[in-house]
Amino acid sequence: MKYSKLIPFAFLVAILVASCKQSQEARRPISRASGSFMKKSAERNKKLIAGEEGQIDSLIKSNPKIKYFASTKGYWYSYVVQNIQDTLTPKKGDVAFFDYEIKDLKGNIIYSEIELRPQTYAVDKQNIMTGLREGIKLMHKKEKVIFLFPSHIAYGYHGDDKKIGTNQPLLCTVTLHDFISEEAFKKEIQFGTATPPKAENTTTSKSNDTLTH
Repeated sequence: MKYSKLIPFAFLVAILVASCKQSQEARRPISRASGSFMKKSAERNKKLIAGEEGQIDSLIKSNPKIKYFASTKGYWYSYVVQNIQDTLTPKKGDVAFFDYEIKDLKGNIIYSEIELRPQTYAVDKQNIMTGLREGIKLMHKKEKVIFLFPSHIAYGYHGDDKKIGTNQPLLCTVTLHDFISEEAFKKEIQFGTATPPKAENTTTSKSNDTLTH
């Protein structure tokens, strides 16, 4: 009697085990598909970056008189106005005052300097495009620099949902007027002395063709 009761129970256990096995086996292709998708996505990103870097390289080679430098952060830059007297650059804890203009790689204006001015930026504490955040930190006061940013350190896949499209590399011209500590900036606000910086007259500065890094 006892033995006969055990048979249905053993049969039920066998069914459950088989069901679990089938369930586990059914999930394996999903895991493989997921890994394959990630691999293909990484390959697409590599091709995209390589393509954009090729466009930037062509732009640089199209005007050999302009000297561009390659940054370890993945962008290229060239001095329009260079300040070789100062050694300090903006760092976290500073507030930077700058103007900039955004173009596509063909030179078409996307956002003019007038549209974007003035810019007051708490270094490394505000959310701005990655390339611009890194680029500002290499500049000295009164410098004007052209930056070439691949899309992955600009606005990426989504663009800015306005004028900047999907995966669009950018040419940004940035003028860093000044930077001061956050403490000094807070005091200026407190005493009502904080004013937008005036644009510099660059006619007496060295031209791009004669600058060295």
